[in-house]
Amino acid sequence: RNCQSSHLRSCTLLKDANGVPLRRSKRGWMWNQFFLLEEYTGTDKQYVGKLHSDSDRGDGSVKYVLTGEGAGTLFKIDEKSGDIHATKRLDREEKAFYILHAKAVNRFTNEALEGESEFIIKIHDINDNEPRFTKDPYMARVPEMSDIGTSVIQVTATDADDATYGNSAKVVYSILEGQPYFSVDPETGLIKTALPGMDREVKENYQVVIQAKDMAGQMGGLSGTTTVSITLSDVNDNPPRFTKTLYEFRVPESIEVGSAVGVIRAMDADIGQNAEMDYRIIGSDGPGMFEITTNRSTQEGVILLRKPLDYERKRQYSLRVQVENVHINPRFYSKGPFRDEATIKIIVEDVDEPPVFERASYVVEVKEDAPKNTAIGSVSASDPDDKNSLVRYTIDRRTDMDRVFNIHAGNGSVFILRELDREENAWHNITVIATEFTNPRQISRVPVYVRVLDVNDNAPTFATNYETFVCENAKANQVIQTVGATDPDAPLGGHRFFFNLAQEAAGKANFSVHDNKNNTASILTRRNSYSTLQKSVHHVPVVISDGEFPMQSSTNTLTIRVCTCDRKGNMKACNAEALTARAGLSTGALVAILLCVIILLMIVVLFAALRRQRKKEPLIISKEDVRDNVVSYNDEGGGEEDTQAFDIGTLRNPEAIEESKQRRDIVPEAFYPPIRRPVLPPTRDNNGDVRDFINQRLQDNDSDPTAPPYDSLATYAYEGNGSVAESLSSLESVTTESDQDYNYLSEWGPRFKKLADLYGGDDSDRDS
Repeated sequence: RNCQSSHLRSCTLLKDANGVPLRRSKRGWMWNQFFLLEEYTGTDKQYVGKLHSDSDRGDGSVKYVLTGEGAGTLFKIDEKSGDIHATKRLDREEKAFYILHAKAVNRFTNEALEGESEFIIKIHDINDNEPRFTKDPYMARVPEMSDIGTSVIQVTATDADDATYGNSAKVVYSILEGQPYFSVDPETGLIKTALPGMDREVKENYQVVIQAKDMAGQMGGLSGTTTVSITLSDVNDNPPRFTKTLYEFRVPESIEVGSAVGVIRAMDADIGQNAEMDYRIIGSDGPGMFEITTNRSTQEGVILLRKPLDYERKRQYSLRVQVENVHINPRFYSKGPFRDEATIKIIVEDVDEPPVFERASYVVEVKEDAPKNTAIGSVSASDPDDKNSLVRYTIDRRTDMDRVFNIHAGNGSVFILRELDREENAWHNITVIATEFTNPRQISRVPVYVRVLDVNDNAPTFATNYETFVCENAKANQVIQTVGATDPDAPLGGHRFFFNLAQEAAGKANFSVHDNKNNTASILTRRNSYSTLQKSVHHVPVVISDGEFPMQSSTNTLTIRVCTCDRKGNMKACNAEALTARAGLSTGALVAILLCVIILLMIVVLFAALRRQRKKEPLIISKEDVRDNVVSYNDEGGGEEDTQAFDIGTLRNPEAIEESKQRRDIVPEAFYPPIRRPVLPPTRDNNGDVRDFINQRLQDNDSDPTAPPYDSLATYAYEGNGSVAESLSSLESVTTESDQDYNYLSEWGPRFKKLADLYGGDDSDRDS
């Protein structure tokens, strides 16, 4: 136990391992002071206290030793007297106390005179720290229109001074700015509203300055401040209001259903969800024509068209619209009602519209046996702008490529141009176009569905091609085949077929037909045996008729082959024709094979003929192919006086006899006399004789049997006839023996003087 008095003495009761108390000699410590004032400003070292041991006789043999926190640096001890001093200014806020250890030892032997003892030096606090707020600034929100005393936010300030010693850390709150709107609790720092009816729409933000002062707010205390930014949050205390009592919109009658007609908006001073509104129509002179929806992002009312507009039917609509807040605060019902109303006037504008059909589509029915030009129905359309305006009807030929139908352009009657066949096409879908006479660009279309009704115009036939055989050892009344029938017609009550044996075969028939009354018939034998030697194939004519009106029937031949069978009736062998049929080689297949063989033979013959013709050797052997080429000869004429090289008179005179010309490139096989053709008289056209000359030569070459089998070039020179001055050439004298009179050349001027001198003058001059 430690014992403390004016002289601190410490005694400790110890026990050994057996629990027997151990005793030791007494020791004692003595000092004057336990506390030290912080922030000491004196010039001398601050005295802390004195340590003294009972063993100290004052002879200087005792030495005091100090250890622990700050020993030797912050605190120093006099080894002889035991006085302790602080060497530096201390701050309680940095460290409030120090734990030290002291002991007394013999100065000479350094033996401990006393055991080590622990003591604490506490730092006395002074008011050297001002209060500090935990935040700066504070942000707070409070609903507008709050009652007085509504809590807003609590502020907190702390003081670093010792709260257990004096009033240095006792803080008091006060408001410096923000009256009269807010107040603060002096002890807790809770800020409350102090004024009723604060309206966000008038003032939304407030700045409040709060002060915290220590020393319980007394004079001389230190203080700190903070700013609190208070925002009034919105409440729904304002109803929506239209800016106008009457809205007017103009829309064309051609506007599509679902389009927006107009947009209206009511104003609400609130914000956020408190400003959300719903629009609705509470009255209209056109029920169901319009609806109004709310655009949540803009809080606008959008008026939409629900039915088509028609200027000729109704030119104006009036709507009564109401707007109301979605979220209503019951506290503010007294400020209500939270709704408003307005009138909307919608004016329909006229536009030139296309013709309108009485129906969206037409369905007409016609029997398939209807004759041509039969009217099967009609369509009707009118101009909505003018009922008296004429409309022209046509059929969109892209929907009637085969031109089966036509329509009367004036009254819209649809009639058929061709006979119909339900079995080929049971439905026809066409499109009729209506066009305004006054404005052909205004057109409209309507689908017309033509249903072709069935008429019993097809006779039933066998359902398939039956391959039937009968065994030679067959018994009488044995069923050898069951046949069915098919009919492309479609009677309302379904098919009902009747089967019987043809009348002409009933007397000598080897088989019978039994109608099963279920649209099938059984083929039965009427003999006990059949022989392939006597007759290998039997043809049974079966008459099939339907039960409709008019009744249709057909005779179908069933081919039955006689085969050899075993005792169980299984076929073993048939005649060759039957085997061929079973192998799949029908008559059509055999005909096709025969045609292929004939075609191959014709190709071989044609190829041989061509090769034989190619063996003819041409007389002209040249590197250049004479076909499609011009053969040139380097023969130079003898000039104007050479009259033996060729007879140009033949070219100039069509009446001359054409001599026979033979080809020089091949050896002629036979001689063909030249063809003499009459010369056509010249036409009025100046080039008529040339054209006739060319056509005549072309015909001669086409009919010439000696002409080559390929294209060749024939060149002709023809001067023509019919000139007023006739020919100026003297070459013509070769073919004419009459004298020529050239005296007229002297009358043609100096340009023809040379010719006049040569050919003019008297005969005596020429003879000389």
